[in-house]
Amino acid sequence: MIKRSSAEIGRIIRDGTAIDRAMVRAHRAVILRHRQLGQPLVIWRDGQVVEVSPFDVELPVVDELDGNGTAAER
Repeated sequence: MIKRSSAEIGRIIRDGTAIDRAMVRAHRAVILRHRQLGQPLVIWRDGQVVEVSPFDVELPVVDELDGNGTAAER
């Protein structure tokens, strides 16, 4: 884990780009994992909890560079 100063953490939170990118990557990872396991995703839809096939959910695309400066997965 990378140690960051309070000022750097504040800057990251104010900018929000890194947080948004992390959320998209996590969303993508969950869908891929459920596809690998053949398990349904449980989501909130129209005021109800429902199970959906992970193959019926669009896989988010990560376009930005990852934290190491290399091309992210597509």
